[in-house]
Amino acid sequence: MRLSAAKPISYFKAHAAEILSELEESREPVAITQNGEVKAVVQDVASFERTQETLALLKLLALGMADIEAGRTVDARSAIAKRRRVTAG
Repeated sequence: MRLSAAKPISYFKAHAAEILSELEESREPVAITQNGEVKAVVQDVASFERTQETLALLKLLALGMADIEAGRTVDARSAIAKRRRVTAG
């Protein structure tokens, strides 16, 4: 995430609608500072949703890798055969 756009909280309060329009157009997050220190990051909804989807996929990948490392796997043929038995049963 690039945080090249930083605005003081006083600017954010006074220009919130303008900043929201810029967010929607640029898709770049804006850092909000207080006393010269970044305290929050604001981003558009579409970017936030993409980030959440990416994090969910990464979590699934990590869980899958943990299963592989722990030996909690079966080969595809065994899994398909088991599924057929369950649905036929």
